[in-house]
Amino acid sequence: MNRTKVFCSILGLGMLSVGFAQKEQDSVKVEKLEEVVVTDSKFQLRRENSGKVITKITSEDLEKLQGQSIAEIIGRTVGVEINGVRSNAGQNLSYFIRGGRNRQVLILIDGVQVTDPSQIANDYDLRLLNADQVESIEILKGASSTLYGTGAATAVINIKLKEASKKAINLNLRSTLGTNQSSDENNYAIEDFRNSVSVNGQLGKFNYLASFGHQFTDGLSAIEGGTESDAFNSHNGNVKLGYKFSNAFKLTTYASFDNYKADFDDSFGLMDADNVSISKQYRIGASPEFNYKRGSITVNAAYNDVKREIESGFPSQFNAQSIVVDAFNRYNFRDTFYTVLGINYQDNQMESFTIPFGETDFSQAIDPETAQFTITDPYVNVVYVSDFGLNVNAGARLNSHSEYGSHFVYSVNPSYKIDLDFGYVKGLASYSTAFITPSLYQLFEPSFGNPDLEPEENQTVEVGAEVNIKDRATLSLVYFTRNEDNFIDFVDTGGFVFQYQNIEKSFTASGLELVAQIKVIKDLNLNLNGTYTTLDEDLSLRIPEIKINTRLDYAFSELTQISLSYQYNDEREDLVFNNETFENDSVTLDSYGLLDFYISHKIINNKMTVFANLTNIFNEDYQELFGFTTKGRGFNLGFNLML
Repeated sequence: MNRTKVFCSILGLGMLSVGFAQKEQDSVKVEKLEEVVVTDSKFQLRRENSGKVITKITSEDLEKLQGQSIAEIIGRTVGVEINGVRSNAGQNLSYFIRGGRNRQVLILIDGVQVTDPSQIANDYDLRLLNADQVESIEILKGASSTLYGTGAATAVINIKLKEASKKAINLNLRSTLGTNQSSDENNYAIEDFRNSVSVNGQLGKFNYLASFGHQFTDGLSAIEGGTESDAFNSHNGNVKLGYKFSNAFKLTTYASFDNYKADFDDSFGLMDADNVSISKQYRIGASPEFNYKRGSITVNAAYNDVKREIESGFPSQFNAQSIVVDAFNRYNFRDTFYTVLGINYQDNQMESFTIPFGETDFSQAIDPETAQFTITDPYVNVVYVSDFGLNVNAGARLNSHSEYGSHFVYSVNPSYKIDLDFGYVKGLASYSTAFITPSLYQLFEPSFGNPDLEPEENQTVEVGAEVNIKDRATLSLVYFTRNEDNFIDFVDTGGFVFQYQNIEKSFTASGLELVAQIKVIKDLNLNLNGTYTTLDEDLSLRIPEIKINTRLDYAFSELTQISLSYQYNDEREDLVFNNETFENDSVTLDSYGLLDFYISHKIINNKMTVFANLTNIFNEDYQELFGFTTKGRGFNLGFNLML
């Protein structure tokens, strides 16, 4: 079946009037408050009425983090470790949240699931996303499959892209250049270039946004002690156009591309090599929304096409396509019950090519006629907001998979808030389940795949409290424990014959997450978070037991701001391949701390901001991955111009 035709039929006449609607009042919005969260309920609910402690990175926060990538920004939030962001720019990223892995983290862009069906973990690569295109980020930790389906086991990262301004035309330019070197180098050559441009505006009922970004980074070898630098080159483009037909109906559509080319070295022998990884992703989507009294019907539909190529001693190519459709009805019963009733549909397909040993031409390894599955999930979620402090968020989903059949997940999340003269105190608890669908590679790869795989299962318990002191501070402490069943592992079945299999053993991850946001004095704010994680040995790879992030923000004036941030990562265990025993040996990576400084200043009638970052001020020598290079002291300088 032609997937493009299927997707276009889903969109229907919507593609005749492509668009991305401007920011406006939600028809089921609870209150006009700045501090609202969406990800835990699909409603704009007051943060204090949420039974989750959600990390929200606002546009104001992002302004203080200019010059950093999205992966770097997210990696400084509580309970999150993104491994690879401090290494060579082309280094693969690993998402470690609450002891989980990439396949247990679901990423949304404008509310739509984004995945890569060609990857073993089915995960989205955050290196593809340009930070200049992002408006805000919400991070919801814990099992959230009831609302978001497969992969939402340890966290959902909801990334909201920028929207059109209300002016007829608005132009934004941003450029950053900086160094990129290891701690044993001191030439401080300019090797990192990042540029973006966007134009947006509103003309009557029509609005538009178009943006383009480019990054070129060189100067740092992928492996420690390497003599050849490994370059990273990426391009991003995004177009959103929108039309508001009436107060009841609006249409949102978009098209985007994200491409990169990254040099990398030999990871087994830890030697310089002329290997290249190429990734090209293209997405189109539409989101019509019909509003009626106290409710709305929304359809988020997207088509994604991925092409990846590995040029190395084992060259390979991967092609994948996916369709995602999430249709849901939201209804508000008298500001007390907020209900979501929806159905999520996914269709994934992939193919791969390799050059067999002794051959010179590619041959097909994974057949797209075989490597395909569909998912159809009806789901329901209800939020109860009482007038005496009790709030309950509960939901259920029936996962129907074309390969392994049906699977049921649910969640219950009560919380209780006590209003006090100085603010409020909130207690929360939750029990939630999640599932992770086996990837197409795990199911259908000819040598290692196993079509009899069942989904992985997660169960998470959370207990915590949040204290808010009006205009002064917000403090929260959460305990979590998470259990993994049906874990999919790469198992030696004997004689060095490997296959993906579900294993019977259960794994447990537990920990504490502390967050403190404090207004110390006027114009001086402290943001502090700390995570303690204890894990079964099989889950502990590259995950620190203790991780601390802190940032001091000070506003000299409305024009000038500075930030001083510090990150501490505890010891971690890593694995290194032993060429003599042909097995992995365990190594311990030392703890490290990084101190960074940021300053920004507005000029030219507040239309232009210049900013600078000084990172790893003390030139700390450390490792994220054994045998691979990390960044030493660095500096970047940039500007942001709005016209």
